[in-house]
Amino acid sequence: MSQTSTHHPAKPVLFVLTSHGTKGSTGQPTGYYLGEVTHPLAVLQAAGIPVEFASIQGGEPPVDGLNLDDTINARYWSDSAFRDAIRHTQRLGEVNPSKYSAIFFAGGHGAMWDFPDSPDVARVTREIYEAGGVVGAVCHGPAALVNVTLSNGAYLVAGKNLSAFTDDEERAVKLDQVVPFLLTSTLTQRGAQHHPAADWTAKVVVDGRLVTGQNPQSASGVGAAIRDLLLGQPAQA
Repeated sequence: MSQTSTHHPAKPVLFVLTSHGTKGSTGQPTGYYLGEVTHPLAVLQAAGIPVEFASIQGGEPPVDGLNLDDTINARYWSDSAFRDAIRHTQRLGEVNPSKYSAIFFAGGHGAMWDFPDSPDVARVTREIYEAGGVVGAVCHGPAALVNVTLSNGAYLVAGKNLSAFTDDEERAVKLDQVVPFLLTSTLTQRGAQHHPAADWTAKVVVDGRLVTGQNPQSASGVGAAIRDLLLGQPAQA
């Protein structure tokens, strides 16, 4: 299915999905946003880069944004191999970070609740990044990066250029009083330099080995940027 070349990493990219299925006290369902998984996945698979899946709790995470009018979503949702992989995600705390060339955090509002305070997110992200790997996230996925610190104690995002779901977009969907914190405000408090685009327009920011995107419209671009970083550097030993 995927072709091997001497240029792409032998190690796969680890996609991490939220296991949290409700929007705070509203009772409204949420989870990972399907297009923020399928769109970057399509880009990486087209380049022959392998992908594996994990979630905070393991097993099958809750899905949101199940828009099957989106042709990429529809293709993957009807693909038995993809559905099987999603039903049996690894528990993030059980993965071996040294296996992966990159880690990618998909969005969906659920990420706001279980990504930030997960010790597994903090540990696996730090180990992959400090081993020379790529860290990527899109939309609410950068919630994973709010509390990640490096071995020197500094926040991973401190002084970094990035993009994430904006406070204006959160207000536009009327969830600014529901989410536990405003994502871009909090990343900025951690020392990040946030670069917003107009609501619902694609924005991808690459700073070294950190790749972030603002919203669902940015998902393919984040995948492309991760692909380009992985193909442009030698495979990690």
